[in-house]
Amino acid sequence: MQYKYDYSILQDQSSLKLLLKEISGHASEIDCDGCFPEMEFGLLRKSGLLTITLPGQALSFNSGKTKELLQLLKSIGKASLPVGRVYEGHINALYLISLFGNTIQKERWFGDAENNLFGVWNTQDTGGVKIHDLDNGKYMLEGAKTFCSGAGWIGRPLITGELISKSKKGWQMCVISTEKVKPIQSDSSFWKPLGMRASASYRMDFTGIEINEEDLLGPPDSYYQQPYFGGGALRFAAVQLGGAEAVLEETHRFLQKMKRTEDLFQRARIAEISYLTETGNLWINQAGIKLDEWQNKPDTTGQILAYANMTRTVTEDICLRSLQLAERSVGSRGSMRPQPLERIHRDLTTYLRQPAPDATLTAIGGYVLNQQNTDKLWD
Repeated sequence: MQYKYDYSILQDQSSLKLLLKEISGHASEIDCDGCFPEMEFGLLRKSGLLTITLPGQALSFNSGKTKELLQLLKSIGKASLPVGRVYEGHINALYLISLFGNTIQKERWFGDAENNLFGVWNTQDTGGVKIHDLDNGKYMLEGAKTFCSGAGWIGRPLITGELISKSKKGWQMCVISTEKVKPIQSDSSFWKPLGMRASASYRMDFTGIEINEEDLLGPPDSYYQQPYFGGGALRFAAVQLGGAEAVLEETHRFLQKMKRTEDLFQRARIAEISYLTETGNLWINQAGIKLDEWQNKPDTTGQILAYANMTRTVTEDICLRSLQLAERSVGSRGSMRPQPLERIHRDLTTYLRQPAPDATLTAIGGYVLNQQNTDKLWD
């Protein structure tokens, strides 16, 4: 199937820069309860970035350009973390479809990607989601998910649930065409965060939603298949690093405005944020290169997961330290509204709270200690 966009905005850096500037300039306007970056995703659609990972496109999943994809995610995260979060979910859903969809499903859902946002909603609410087999090629959903980024603006949510069937059981993925089912019940009262308000990560109740056999993605238990599940940490780490770069940019701008650039302590702090963010760039670039090298080689799942976990952990440390240094640099004056750093600080602090950070760290150590020596851990 041929997709509409056969060019890449990535080749036109001036256009990409203007796009990101427009997204960044609107970020404060959507920092409120009930808001969603509709204008921003309209721009991403027109630019072709919603379809850029599809077959034949500039960053298709089989093109060996994971590094470039991570840099794109970082750039969007720098412009707006909520936009970056929802965009990363869109890319994640398309990746899962590319891995586990059959030919007909890929043609259908990839064809939907230009005009529909996709997202992955996996976090269970109390009781979670169950997918009941009705024995006639149809399935009835029951239960709810939380932290559903994009909520009612996502036209193709990919959700997971416990499959209840006589013939097969397990953790099942499915993709819902929202215009073909009754309205999914959205509860925004759940979403009262410190930051990331515009990501609209609401509670969504799927009880009574009916889907068909062709809406089921992959066999049961595909969702957690490694290294695809754990390796996905690279994508959200890249978006987070964009937040750290935004912190650097706004701290730099504030210090210049306040004429504090000759202060030796300010120079020391800005130097540290600078080398921290560049360290993050080296990490995500190297992680992207290694992922492309390893993913088609046998027996590299452990390496991929350990390296992705290291990248995620280092990125979190970089972001947290950058926030601390920025706070000291700008003080109370630079941390209040309408200064952009106030919003970026809240958004990044919230976005950094990803599941199981301690388990992630110990998994790295477990991998290393299980090797015979440390001579060629990452070769």
